[in-house]
Amino acid sequence: MKKISAFRYLFILTLLVPLIIYPQGKETKNRHDFQMIYNVETTSVKNQGKTGTCWAFATSSFGETESIRLGRQKLDFSEMYIARRAYEMKAENYIRYHSKTNFDEGGQAHDVLLVMKKYGLVPEHAYPEIKNSKGILDHHEMVSVLKGILSGVLKNSNRTISNKWEKAFSAVLDVYMGKVPEEFMANGKRYTPKSFAKYTGINPDDYVEITSYTHHPFYTKFVLEVPDNWANAEYYNVPIDDLVKIINNALKNGYSVDWDGDTGRDNFYRKKDYAVIPVNKKSNEDKSSGNGKPEVEKFITQEIRQIAFNDFDVTDDHLMQIVGLAKDQAGTKFYYTKNSWGTKNKKFNGYWYMSEPYIRLKTIAVMIHKNAIPAEIKAKLGL
Repeated sequence: MKKISAFRYLFILTLLVPLIIYPQGKETKNRHDFQMIYNVETTSVKNQGKTGTCWAFATSSFGETESIRLGRQKLDFSEMYIARRAYEMKAENYIRYHSKTNFDEGGQAHDVLLVMKKYGLVPEHAYPEIKNSKGILDHHEMVSVLKGILSGVLKNSNRTISNKWEKAFSAVLDVYMGKVPEEFMANGKRYTPKSFAKYTGINPDDYVEITSYTHHPFYTKFVLEVPDNWANAEYYNVPIDDLVKIINNALKNGYSVDWDGDTGRDNFYRKKDYAVIPVNKKSNEDKSSGNGKPEVEKFITQEIRQIAFNDFDVTDDHLMQIVGLAKDQAGTKFYYTKNSWGTKNKKFNGYWYMSEPYIRLKTIAVMIHKNAIPAEIKAKLGL
């Protein structure tokens, strides 16, 4: 065999190395290279399908994560049991308010705590999802039927209301969602929904919701004015800098964060699974990867945040769970966020990275354990 001189060998190697390191036809670098700082143990990603029950999925995941933190084994809560009970509670509220309140699929994080207190919780296997003929979880038809019942009750010509409508309403839920179990087996033991809720270790009174808006005084509580707050729950109000401190402190100390915010407008990149607030308005997800530097992002002030809320530019259209904190190569903080849109065709297996500017602008509120709040802020809130 003919020998290759050392010089020629080095020359060939010089030509080949770039091809090995940078294969032709492939991206050589993501626009954001994320490095995890904190990561809280959680459960698997679920899929809410075509329902508007993100609040139930996000907060169930939040609760499952809390159970892990509290020393329980990994549990799988039934989101549909929570949604079913919430439909019943919202219906009663809708009738009592003569339809002058909200009845729909949406909800807030505290709805899960309300259900837990009144009815309890059940595991997924005790009340599984019932999907449509296409194998998709979808409540559109059911909710239309339920709204029809409520409308008929309020419009009846007798001008009085019987006690029968609740049974009819419940019967429709039984058909579409299944009958709720009175008892079930879990971990080799028999439970009721109430006893299972106790087993999770979660005390609903340990959790608070926090927001950040200037139309109410800071370090006080107020009823957050969003349509899905049908229960008129009160939220603590803090400056946005404090809200970010609370989220960071929680993640640093092993607590996750139940996040309520806006993902329905620009810059929540569904193909790249990250979210930013770029200075350049022409930035779009088709140009958001491959040999590019991280976007230069806007600095979000309290005033910018308030204007966006007042103008309905930011609304409470989605809930997710923040379970980690990362940074990209530019040092920008990104919040590692568990979504409920499944894992199929998702770049980060169902997770999103939301930048700190995105969090500062798009967060409506968070739910968190009281002990996750920094001591100095906790004292100002009187907790």
